[in-house]
This record gives sequence, C-alpha cells and structure tokens, in this order.
Amino acid sequence: GGASSATPAATGSNILSSSSKGSNIVFTSDGNNVLSPVGNRIQVLDLLHHSCRTLPIEARSNIRRIALSPNDDRLLIVVDVNHYAMLVNYRRGVILHRFKFKRPVREMKFSPDGTKFAVSYGKFVQVWLTPGVRREFAPMVLHRKYTGLVGDVTTLDWSSDSSLLLAGGKDCQARVWTVDTVKDYEPWTLIGHKKPLVGVHFEDKEKTLAERDQFFVGTGNTGSSLAGKLVARCYTVSQDGVICTRECRNEEVEDDGPDSDDKKDGLDNLGNDAVDFFSGGGGTASSSSSKKSSAESMDQAHAIVKARWGTTSRHYFSANSSSQNVVSTSYSSKHSLLVVGFSTGLFGLYELPSVSNIHTLSLSHSTIGTVSINPSAEWLAFGCPKTQQLLIWEWRSETYILKQSGHAYGMRCLAYSPDGIVVATGGEDGTVKLWNSQSGFCYVTLPKSHTAAVTAVEFANPTVVLTASLDGTVRAHDLHRYRNFKTYTSDIPCQFLSMAVDKSGEVVCAGSAEPFRACVWSVQTGKLTDVLTGHLGPVAALAFHPVRGHLASASWDGTVKVWDLYKSDSTPETFESGADVVCVAFRPDGNQICSGTIRGLLRFWDVEDGSLVCEIDGQKDIKGGRKMNDRTTADNNASSRYFTSITYSADGTCLLAGGNSKYVCIYEISQQILLKKFQISFNRSLDGVLDELHSKNLGDGGPLDDEHDSGDENNLAAPNLPGAKRADDGSRKSRVEVLTMQVAFSPTGREWSTVSGEGLHVYSLDDDMIFDPMALTEAVTPSAVQTNIRKGKYGMALLMSLHLNEFALVKSVIEDTPYESIATVVRSIGQEHLSQLIQFLSKCMEDSPHVEYYLQWCLELLQTHGLFMEKNRGKYMRSFRALFRVVQSRYVDLKGICDDNKYSLDFLENQAKLLLGGQDDK
Repeated sequence: GGASSATPAATGSNILSSSSKGSNIVFTSDGNNVLSPVGNRIQVLDLLHHSCRTLPIEARSNIRRIALSPNDDRLLIVVDVNHYAMLVNYRRGVILHRFKFKRPVREMKFSPDGTKFAVSYGKFVQVWLTPGVRREFAPMVLHRKYTGLVGDVTTLDWSSDSSLLLAGGKDCQARVWTVDTVKDYEPWTLIGHKKPLVGVHFEDKEKTLAERDQFFVGTGNTGSSLAGKLVARCYTVSQDGVICTRECRNEEVEDDGPDSDDKKDGLDNLGNDAVDFFSGGGGTASSSSSKKSSAESMDQAHAIVKARWGTTSRHYFSANSSSQNVVSTSYSSKHSLLVVGFSTGLFGLYELPSVSNIHTLSLSHSTIGTVSINPSAEWLAFGCPKTQQLLIWEWRSETYILKQSGHAYGMRCLAYSPDGIVVATGGEDGTVKLWNSQSGFCYVTLPKSHTAAVTAVEFANPTVVLTASLDGTVRAHDLHRYRNFKTYTSDIPCQFLSMAVDKSGEVVCAGSAEPFRACVWSVQTGKLTDVLTGHLGPVAALAFHPVRGHLASASWDGTVKVWDLYKSDSTPETFESGADVVCVAFRPDGNQICSGTIRGLLRFWDVEDGSLVCEIDGQKDIKGGRKMNDRTTADNNASSRYFTSITYSADGTCLLAGGNSKYVCIYEISQQILLKKFQISFNRSLDGVLDELHSKNLGDGGPLDDEHDSGDENNLAAPNLPGAKRADDGSRKSRVEVLTMQVAFSPTGREWSTVSGEGLHVYSLDDDMIFDPMALTEAVTPSAVQTNIRKGKYGMALLMSLHLNEFALVKSVIEDTPYESIATVVRSIGQEHLSQLIQFLSKCMEDSPHVEYYLQWCLELLQTHGLFMEKNRGKYMRSFRALFRVVQSRYVDLKGICDDNKYSLDFLENQAKLLLGGQDDK
C-alpha cells in the first residue's frame, strides 16, 4: 500500500475489500487505472499490471463522489457523505486543502478543458475555478451559482468546449446554462419526463457540426419538426427508462437591407465583447473578423443565443419499466456510446443518437449503483454497492478485465499461508476468499459450503485450508481444485467458535459454544478421535504448541487449560484468570503462553512450571471511542474495551493485540511497554471513532443521526402506504462499529494484517515509494561513465549506464568491475533497476567466456535481493527466467566439455597403465 496515514514505521495500509458503498468509479485519463472508493479510502487498481494500492489519504467519513481533473490527472477532489471535501494532489497523494460544501453534493464533474469544475449543491449548481497544485491559503474560488431548478440536482454535464452546462434533477426537468454570461441568452428548461433524471449528456460539438454539414447543406434539418440550423444536441435519461434526444436549432431571420445589417452587427459585437470582457467569457472576436467567421469558430454558448430547443425523439429502454429502473448512466462523447445500469443488475450499451442496443448483460443480482466508461471507450466499469462488487468488462471481446467482490456482511477471520503470499479470509456470509497479499486482489472465492458465518480459518499446509463455522462443521478445502474435500462434524450438534491445527497439519481441533468442549479430528481420515471436556463455559480460543503435541484452550469460565493430546489419561494443566478469557497464543518457541481477558489484561505464563511471568494491563491503551448509543463518555466506558485477538511476532519479543476498539497495540513483552498504537480507521461513518460526540446531536430519546440524507438512497422496495407522505417502511440503519476481529503477522515478518468491519487491512514495513536518487540529467553521459570507472566508482558507473540503457555501455561497466568489488556494486543497485540489470546480465553471459565471473554476479544478486524478488515474483519472473535459461545452457555446454575431457583423461590414464603393465610382464 502507499504510505499509511499513521506513521512511516508501518508504511502502507492496504485495504483488501471490494468496491464502493454507493460512490462513483473514475478512470484516469490514460484509461489504465481505476479509482474506486472503499469506505473513506480510495483504492487505485492498475489494470495493466494487475495490482492495487490504497492512496495514503482518508476522508472524514464514507466517500460520496470523487472527480479527477482531465488530461493530466493532477487534482483529485473527494467529497464525503457529510459534504466535507478534500483537494488532493493525486500523483503524490498529498492533501492540499480541506473545505466544506454547505449542502449535499450528489454529482461533481470537471470541465473538459480542466479549468473549472461543477458541483451539484442542493437544487443549485455551483461552478468553481480549478485550483493550482501549489498550496494556497484559499485555493477555492467560486465562479458562479446557477439556479432555476426546483428539485435537488442529481446529474450534470459540460459541453465539449466547456462553454455550456446542463443539469437535471428530481423535478423531472433539465436546464441549460452558459458558463460565462452571454448577452441576450436566456436559460432553457427541458421538460417531458415523468420521473427524476438519472443522466444528462451533451453530444460532442464536433460530431453535431460534422453531422449537420455532412447530410444537409445549409440548415442541417435531420427530419425533425424543428426548423433552422443545428447547433447543439443533448440526451436526457430518466429513472423509468426513457431517453429523450434534444436538439437546439438557430432560426436565422431575414434582415431589411445591407446598411442596417452592418450597423446592427457592429453594435451587437461591441455589446457582446463588453459582456464577455466583464463576465470573463471567451468571445473576443472583433466586429470585422466575426462577420467572416462561421458558426464553427464560435463556441456553443454564443451559437445557442436566440436558438430554440426541442425534443426530436424518445426511446424506451425496457417494456416493463415498473420493475426495473435506471440507476446510473455514463456517456463517452468522443465515441457516442451510452452505458446504462439498471436496478435489476442488468446493463445496456447503446449507440447514440440512433439508440441502437449493442449489448445487454446481467451482471449481478443487485442494483448497479455506478457505471463508468474509460476514455478509449473499450472498458466499462460497474459498481454494485449492495453486493460489494466491482466489475470491469471489455465489450468488444465480451470478457471480464477484472471481477472483484467483497464479503457480503463483512469479514470475520483471516489466516496467512506458510509463504506469506496468500491470505485466506472467512466472512459472516459463510464464504471463504483467497487474496494475493502483494497485488491486493481476491483471486478465488471458494464454492460456498458453510451455511452460517465462518468463525476461524487456518492453513493445514500450503494447499489445504480448514474453516470452522457456526453451522457445526469444520471443512477442509483443497487449493488445487478449489473444492471442499472433507467435512468434520461432532457427535452432538454444536456451534464452533474457534479452531487450531497442529504444526504437521495432521490434527485439527475446534472449540464449541454449547456443549462446552473441544473436538479433535484426524485430518486424513476425518474421524473424531477425541473430545476434551472440563471447561465450564464456551471455548473461545484454541492454540497448538509449535513443537510438541500440546493444545491450549481458553474459555469464558476464566481458565486456560493445556492438554497433552498424545497421552490418553493425562489431566490438563489449568491456568486461572480472574475474568473470562477470550484469546490465547503460544510464543513461537513454545515456552511461553499468553492469554487475554475481558478486563483488557494480558497474562504471560511459563509453560514448563506454570508460573506467571508478567502481566500487561492494556485497558488504558485500548480505550477510546464513544458509540452513538453510549450514555457515558469514552473515559468512563473503558470497561467494555478488551483484546479479542493476539499474536506473537516471529522472534517472540513482541505481541500484537487487537480487540473491540479502534486501536491495535504492539507490546514489547520483557519490558512490558507499549511500542506502538495504530488507529485502524478515522472514518466517522463508523460507530466509535470519535471520542466525544457533539451534544447538539443528542436528543431526548438518544442521539440523532447526523447522516440524514436517506432521501437519497432511493428506496425502490419501500411500500407505498395509502395516505403516507414518505415511503418509509420503518427500517432503520445502524452503523458498523469500528473494531478488529482478528490480527495476524505474516510469516515473512515484514507485514501484519487485521480484519475490521471495513475489510482486510495490510500494514507493511516495505515502503513502495521508490526513490531514485539519479534522474536522467545532462551530466549522465557515456564519458561520465568512463570517468567513474577510472576513479573506481563502479557502483555509480553501473547506475549511470543502466539509466542510459545502452547494452554495450552496461556490458563494459560490468566487465570492468573487479571480481572483489562485485558484492559492493550489487548492493548499490536499487530495486527499480533490478530486473533491467538481470536482463543485461543474461544477455552478456550468453556469449561471454567469463563464466565464473558472471556466476559470481548471479550469486551476489540472489544473496542481496533474493528475498525481495521472491516476494514480488510476478514483477521479476520474466527477467529471472531469462537469466536461469542462460545459466542452464552454459551449464549444459560446460558439462559436455568437462565430461569429454574427463573421459579422455581416464582413457589416457588407463592406456598408460596397460602399457606399463605390459612392460613389467616382459
């Protein structure tokens, strides 16, 4: 992930969860990256390299709209559900400014030339000037506010030359304004829809004019009832699936005589110029040139003065519009393609102006909340907020470029694979997903076998995942064929809360809620081999000894018991705690055991003699956060905060602990000190993020919800009660609480993960921001490379030659480096030049006689950068294979020569022996 907002120590929290909760998806201007908001953070999905990163910024609450400046992707504007906005430098991931819109923002768009952006502002539209990238005291400058619509604005669009603005809203009508004041222009209102508008789109100016001149000389009358010259065309789409084509035509009036015409024109132009000058408009044509200039050179704002708008055609997307509504639209004006997302999970791709259907496809069972089309109009992106799906579809080849979906009701547990590359997560919906921890994508969802929430997931070995669930089964999944090949059940139906697998992957145990016991199975045979009874409360956590066959079980009865599974009649050793124990963990060497209770106390026991080593009281560290319905302040409510999941670091010196609060803590055990505290989320849409609630939101009957824009979530299924003003079926939204279900260290020791209500967060020590100290400047020349070699600065010379990327130069530097300096030079190469260097090495080695010398280079490369390359396999696979192929072929060649020589020598030796033996005989 990018640098985390916490500190540089754990750079990068990457959230692995799927798309937006009702926000929009945006393509970058090259069309290869997609920005998709997740909660209050933004994920950038790179579709070419198939990777994903999280921008190092967080909004105050869930994100409602994002907009990226066209042409250069420089500025990103993010608006959340409480109308707080952030201005972000997208390239560097830095927040430049924060401000607040006073009213709900439902739509936001940059003008095509990038100089302004329009924002829907309640029932008005505001246009702001685009700020620069430099930090200013007040970067936001309001250009104008546009009025005239009666209902809230839900959609808006710019004309292709950025001179006109079109907006539609809940009052079923659209309105056309000029961005700058134009003399004699009166805004038009376009009516004719019965339901609120979902999309309004301008046709590209070039296309409109080209069509006019191609088919019809002069007036360009396309068979519509309107007379006059076609100057603009737009489309409006309403909720009930009606699309209207609107045309604007300029009726030219015949004048009396040449003289009056001339004077009138001159005065008109002077007036126009004056209005343009004072309103900041673009028209600066002088009277003489303006007579010669045709309508093409005029911007659309001046062309539509005194012109008439009219509806030329209506089309209906579907016959049964009562059952399926249009929810989202996106239009590519360059290619005249319209994408429409319906509430039933269908989408349609249409070509305008003929509205001919190119594609219709059902993507999901739930509403398609947002659609987007990339600049080259090849890829379509869809977001379904309810099922948390993000789909990217290439319509020409009819294939998915990307298909991601999150757990429907949130994640519950996670586990790392032994090599640390795969993360398995179990969800409240009973599904198990596998994520690649490097790219951040979910690459498989195992076929759903559980009928209730998954409570624990573990890897028995790299290819087998075990899951325990509340449906009373433990299931084994095979990662080659992605199927459930064994199911373990107990003799009495029960709900499993916890699970543990021994080191060899032969024995699996699961602890149940009722009856209070742990069941033990053999993984191979699937037989229930043992039942461990003796706890007086639900068995909340299980952990296996890393070396021996000991199992620790923690229970709500306040005890931790350690069982020896391979002795039939052994009684368990019991460690007493004063309160309910909810988590337990063994130190990696197996000599220490840690347990956490509901009082926020962590206790460390010596396994051999059963003595208490030390205690850490974490209640003060983990406390904080007041939930909406809490009657007490955060300080007085500390008793409800405790750790629910703990794990040791690989060396056993530190403990990572997370629980039902917004913090995850890392403790140093021998000194009993808190090393670091991470706040998982700053998203105010979650419950318990703020320590102090605003008292104005506390009413008599409890707190008032400050996100009361529920009128927006067009509740399509709400019953229409007779006599009721609002369609309110009485359902109430409750907020997701901020807490961590489980924490885990990666086996590589370089990152740790936690599962929260928002998804899977990965915090990593490896910083992804690559700093390259030597950019290509005039100083980097072949002669400079030679100078460095003469001075003995081989590392610097190699870096320069790699920058210049010339094979002959790189080869000369590599071969001029002394044998004993190879190790030092390899260490000076950063990861950004690694694959380049490997490819050059493989090319040099192909026909070089210096085999041992190049093998030394390969050895040093692997010793220095091997771990990093193993972690980012995908990136270095190509160059590594090339190198391996060359080494292999040189090995085969040499082997042949050496074998020949060896046989020749053997033959000569034997011949000599024979001859000598013959002489002795004589």
